[in-house]
Amino acid sequence: MSASFKITDLLPLPNSNVRIPRLGFGVYRSPTDQCGKSCLKALETGYRHIDTAQFYANEKEVGEALQASNIPRDRVFVTTKILSPAGSVDANYDKLLASVHKIGGADGYVDLFLIHSSKSGPEGRKQMWQALEKLYEEGKAKSIGVSNFGVQHIEEMRSYAKVWPPHVNQIELHPWCQQRTIDAYCKQNGIIVEAYSPIVRNYKANDPTLVEIAKKYGQSTQQVLIRYALQKGWVPLPKTDNPDRIVSNAEVFGFDISKEDMAELDALDQGSAGAIVEAVVNE
Repeated sequence: MSASFKITDLLPLPNSNVRIPRLGFGVYRSPTDQCGKSCLKALETGYRHIDTAQFYANEKEVGEALQASNIPRDRVFVTTKILSPAGSVDANYDKLLASVHKIGGADGYVDLFLIHSSKSGPEGRKQMWQALEKLYEEGKAKSIGVSNFGVQHIEEMRSYAKVWPPHVNQIELHPWCQQRTIDAYCKQNGIIVEAYSPIVRNYKANDPTLVEIAKKYGQSTQQVLIRYALQKGWVPLPKTDNPDRIVSNAEVFGFDISKEDMAELDALDQGSAGAIVEAVVNE
C-alpha cells in the first residue's frame, strides 16, 4: 500500500549517492520578512526539503532559517535555481557561487542547483549547465538539474553534458496539467520529477471532482492534491506562508487515494491548456 509513504522518505537521484526527500517546501514569493518564519515552521513540522531560487530573492532568509533551526545541515535538502545566463561560463559560475554563499556561508553548499527555465536558448542553457557542472565537481552543489525543460532540451544536453541525465526536472504538475510526455521521458531516464504548483495555487479548490474526493477521504482539497502527486511518483513542493497550512500540507501520509479515484483525477487533464505557469515544449 502506498499509504506507507513517510515524510522522512528519500528517493535516490540518478547516477548519484544523493537522496532527495519525497516532500518539499516551496518559498516562491514568500516575502523576506516572512520566509524565515515559514521555513522554521516547515522544519519544525518535519519537512527536510526547502526549494528556493535566485528569482525568489529569499535565498539569504532560507540560509538564516537553516542556521536558526539547529538541525544538522546534512539533514536538510536545499534547492535553488539560476534563471538567466550571465554571458559566460565563469560569469554564471560567479552567480551560482553567490547563491551558495547566501544559503550556506563561505564554506557552504546546496543540495540541488537547477537551471530555472529553458527560455535562454541553446547557448544560454549550455553556458549555465557547464557552470553548474563546475560547481558540482567542487562539491558546492551535491546534485544539479533543470526546471521547465521539455524532452528536446534534455536531449540537446547530451552533446556537451558531462553530467547526464540531469538529476532532476522540476515542472508544473497537478491533475489539470499532467505533462505526460515529459513525465514518462524523465521516468524512463531515471530523472526525478518534481512538481511545482501541486495545489494549483488553490484555483481549483471548488472543482466538483476534487471536492467530492476530498470529502470521501475526510481531507482538504490541498491534501488530496499533494497525496495525488506523491502517488504519481512526483516530489511535490507545496508553498504556503500560513502556519496551519504548512502543517496540514504535510499531513498526507495517513491515507491512500484508491486506483479508481486516481483515475478520476487523471481524467481532469487538460494538457498544456491546464497550466497556470508553464507547460514545457517537448519538440
